[in-house]
Amino acid sequence: MSSAVAIAANSPVFTLSPRPRISPIFCKPSTSLSPSPLSPSPSSSPLSPFTTLRLQKQASLLSNFSNSLRYESNCQDRNDPIECSTSSPSTSTATLLKRKRPARINVPISPVAFTDSGNQSPQDCESLNDVDDVGEGYAVYCKRGKKRGAMEDRHAAIVGLLGDSKKAIFSVFDGHGGAKAAEFAARNLNDNIVNKLSNRNDASIVEAVEEGYLTTDAECMKEVINGGACSVTALIHEGNLVISNAGDCRAVISRSGVAEALTVDHRPSRQDEKDRIEAMGGYVDCCHGVWRIQGSLAVSRAIGDSHLKQWVIAKPDTKISKIEADSEFLILATDGLWDKVSNQEAVDVVRRLCLNVDESDRSTACRKLVELSIERGSTDDISVMVIQLGHFIPLTIIQDAEVV
Repeated sequence: MSSAVAIAANSPVFTLSPRPRISPIFCKPSTSLSPSPLSPSPSSSPLSPFTTLRLQKQASLLSNFSNSLRYESNCQDRNDPIECSTSSPSTSTATLLKRKRPARINVPISPVAFTDSGNQSPQDCESLNDVDDVGEGYAVYCKRGKKRGAMEDRHAAIVGLLGDSKKAIFSVFDGHGGAKAAEFAARNLNDNIVNKLSNRNDASIVEAVEEGYLTTDAECMKEVINGGACSVTALIHEGNLVISNAGDCRAVISRSGVAEALTVDHRPSRQDEKDRIEAMGGYVDCCHGVWRIQGSLAVSRAIGDSHLKQWVIAKPDTKISKIEADSEFLILATDGLWDKVSNQEAVDVVRRLCLNVDESDRSTACRKLVELSIERGSTDDISVMVIQLGHFIPLTIIQDAEVV
C-alpha cells in the first residue's frame, strides 16, 4: 500500500547512507548497512506528531529493506559459478555447480530468404517451400520442414570441370542458425575446391579439397555471418570419387544394390570428436537425448559458426574411391533424411527408379525419399541429391569391364 508523505527539506530522512553496489547474480553486499535514524527528535524537528508517526512507519519499511540486503554479506571472491538465494538467510549458502564449465552459448539466428544454388536473385522464403533441380547426370529435391520459418538447405553442382564432361563436383549444405552460411558456402565452396585443384597434381587432391573447405570457412568468417552450415561434397575427377564432409550431411553409394556410407557424421557424441573438443577447453553434454557442444550445437564440424569456432572446425574428412563398373549412383543428403531413413532403405528406393532410366526418374526418386522421411515424422528441412555415376565413368573403365 502506498501513501504520500510531506517531509521538511531539512529532515534527516534525506541523509540516508548510500546503498552499496550489488551484483545481481553472484555477490551480496560486502559491508553492513547502518540505516540513519529516521525518527526526528522533538528538539530537532518542527514536524507534528502525525507526520512523525508516518515517518516512523517509513523508517521501519526502509530498515526492513536494509536488513534484507545485509544478510549474506560474506560473498566470497571465487571463479566458480554459484547460485545465489534471496529467499531467507537460512538458505543463503552458496551452492556450487556440479562442475566447472563455460556458460551455455546460444546460436545466433539470422533469417534470410531462400535462394537456389545457381545465380538466381534471393526470393521470398514464403513462396519457396520446395526446390526441384535437374541437371546433367543428377537431380536434387529440397523441401522446407514443417516447423521451419525459412529453408536453410542449399545445394550446388558444376558439371564439365575444365572442359571434361566426365568431371564434376556436387555439394549439399544444411544451414543452422539461419541460412546465410549455407548460402555463402553454396556460392563459394565448389569454386574454391576447383581453384585449389587446378594448382595441384592428383597426388595432393585431398589437400586441395581440404584447402577449399578451410578457405571457404575463412572467407565466411570475414563476412561476419551468423550461424553455420554442414556440408558434403562429391568430386568426380579422373575416374575417382572424392567424398568430403564437415558435419552430419552424408554420402551413400550403391554398389550393385548394396548401400555403403562414404562419410561418418561429425557429432559431439563421437569419442574422437568429444576428446578433441575437450582438449581445446570446450565441453560436451547431453540435453534431452542430444549431445551438444557448449550446450548449444549438435554437430562438431561445420563452415561458419564463428561463436564456436574454437571447437567447431571446418576441416573435412575425405575418402577417395575408384568409380567401378558396379558403382551405380550416389546419394548426398542432409540429416533431415538420414534421421528417418536408413542407408539401405534409401538405396532401395532410388534403385527402383534410377537404373537405366532417364533423369526425370532421378527427380522422382529424390521426392520419394523426402516424402518417406516426412511420413516417418521428420519436421526438418530435407535435401536429397542423386548422382548417376554411370554418366561420369570414363570410357576406359567401361572398356576394361567389358574385357573382363
